[in-house]
Amino acid sequence: MNNSDIFDDFAIEKLAKEQFGVSLDIDKVIVRDISVGQSARATVFLSGKKQLYCYIYGPTKLTLSDVKKITVRMGLKPELFFPPKGHANYFDEIGREKFRTVFPGRKDIHESDIVFYRTLAPYSPALLLVREIIDGTIYQADSDARGGWRPSAKLTYRRIKTS
Repeated sequence: MNNSDIFDDFAIEKLAKEQFGVSLDIDKVIVRDISVGQSARATVFLSGKKQLYCYIYGPTKLTLSDVKKITVRMGLKPELFFPPKGHANYFDEIGREKFRTVFPGRKDIHESDIVFYRTLAPYSPALLLVREIIDGTIYQADSDARGGWRPSAKLTYRRIKTS
């Protein structure tokens, strides 16, 4: 590990705290700064508590829907998408706003009404807790590969819920 890697780890820890209100200590980086889209990048890492996180960033404007598609294509099964710090109901609030612009007359809005509209929430950068790596392989975008994605790293990981 070189100095720039240590700096990157520190920067991600700092961003997680500032932007998402999540305190983490990066124990081991599985993949660093891989391509996951036109100009989106991702870093997947294990915290000191052996939890797997994925940080997606870049100059592009991503939505929650984009981030969900990227994580599935990377071979990750997400457990939790962290909302921006101080906005615990961020995705629901944006979903309700978007729903109201489409259906301005509706007054009683239920959870089931905003499921789709939540996915339209701007979400860049994104931080998520990973439940499992689907087939033990993390993929990265590659326009030359069949299907547009190629293996980047192998790791068997499944988060086991404890009470």
